[in-house]
Amino acid sequence: MGKFLIERNKLAAFWLGCAAVTAGVLLHLPMFLMARDMGYQLAGMEMDNGMLAGMGLIVLGIALTAYGLLPSAAIRHNDPHLKMSPSEEAPLTSAHWQLMAVLVVALVVDVMKPASLGFVVPGMRAEYGVSKAFVAWLPFTALLGTFVGSIVWGVLADIYGRRASILLSAIMFVGTSICGAMPSFNWNVIMCFLMGAAAGGLLPVAYALLAEAMPSKHRGWSLVMVGGLGAAGGYLAASSLSAVLQPLFGWRIMWFLNMPTGLLLIAMSGIIPESAKFLMQSGRVAEARAILKRFGSVLVPVTEATIARAAIETTGAHVARKSVILSIVGVTWSLINFGILLWLPADLVAKGASIGLTSKLLAQSALIALPAVLLAALLYSRWSTKGALAAMMTVSGLGLLGLILMDTPIAGVTLGPVLPVALLIFGSNGMLAVLLPYTAELFPLRVRGRATGLVAGCTKFGGLIAQGLGLLALIPALSVAAWSVVALLAVCVALISLYGEETRGRDLRDIDGEPLGLPAEA
Repeated sequence: MGKFLIERNKLAAFWLGCAAVTAGVLLHLPMFLMARDMGYQLAGMEMDNGMLAGMGLIVLGIALTAYGLLPSAAIRHNDPHLKMSPSEEAPLTSAHWQLMAVLVVALVVDVMKPASLGFVVPGMRAEYGVSKAFVAWLPFTALLGTFVGSIVWGVLADIYGRRASILLSAIMFVGTSICGAMPSFNWNVIMCFLMGAAAGGLLPVAYALLAEAMPSKHRGWSLVMVGGLGAAGGYLAASSLSAVLQPLFGWRIMWFLNMPTGLLLIAMSGIIPESAKFLMQSGRVAEARAILKRFGSVLVPVTEATIARAAIETTGAHVARKSVILSIVGVTWSLINFGILLWLPADLVAKGASIGLTSKLLAQSALIALPAVLLAALLYSRWSTKGALAAMMTVSGLGLLGLILMDTPIAGVTLGPVLPVALLIFGSNGMLAVLLPYTAELFPLRVRGRATGLVAGCTKFGGLIAQGLGLLALIPALSVAAWSVVALLAVCVALISLYGEETRGRDLRDIDGEPLGLPAEA
């Protein structure tokens, strides 16, 4: 009876917290709407009492939600003679498809925010009257927030669970939508850091949860497809909503969109299960069995041979080596995405291309992002996981070499921008689509969240380097930056080829460490 009351109180606290955060955001809307006749510009205004009360409600709501999501204490059951683990041979069920759908939504929400930065900066500069160099603090702090958030939420996922981390991240994301009502640039910078920290938790935890929920033979393609669709959907949602809403409501509406998108994820919380593997590790056996039943799976005995293999895979040195290699790959990708691809338009314009032509070229090249994801999923699931990652890095390198040939012809060969840009966007999209799924499959259960969070954070770290160079007015020539990244890609391909491990069709029990022992009657 006591446990039932505790669980009921936690559920009530969760939904009460969600209501408080939503109310807190809504209290910021009157000031925004009153500025309609001024083009929704709030610069220089003072926060009213409703906004201050709303901030208090948001803080209180997040605290209540966090309490409601904390897992109850569980009793561990151990029997040295019987080792059990979730089966990885289950067929795909409607529960698997529903989970994939909701995690696509989570990743769309995660990707929308950094993708929206480019759309809000022009309006922000005009309203606050800040220079191009000074406004660069906004994307810098936003990327810093996602970097910190990826690592912190990854750790929390390993301690408190995958589901709790995703939902807490989502409600914090809702709260940060008040960035759209901030009257000063400095407040926007602070809120953008918090927004990035909240959104940064969705990406790594979603991959960890999906990796642990999918059967072995379906895990590879589902991870890549969910990640690819989430990334493509995020950029599409950001650009489409900006085109429709900014002319009507100004740049601030892009931040207020955090509320409906975050609440959509909260509304779908019933579809998001906790990882059965995490529940087993935490000793919550009855909950694990209920989740497995929903996904058409059961607990099966684990052989001594599997336990012996897992003991090798989970040594500290083994985990550390994989972490270092994949972190280098993550930083290299971020230097392409947040450095080369951001500097490229200005470089093309400096070479004589018009802004219209440059935008058209990049837009047309971006259309190949989805085919890149489909090819990456095919290679990843049908050929080789580490081979797919190495192949996409190689394509990215060829694109960079093409950009270099635009400036320095070799043997009389000069390339136009179309092929190099297409190869670079194709390779970088495929590279990201494979990197985090590969990471989620490569690490044992006890550190999967934090390892995926670390690598996800590293996919933002190169952006911090690139934005830092911009703030210091030290942006290198594009050919110099391209040569540097080509060298890093060569190192990454060599490391993955020599030390990367094949995960295609692999049973996660081989690397999840010694499973929980259960009493025979459990």
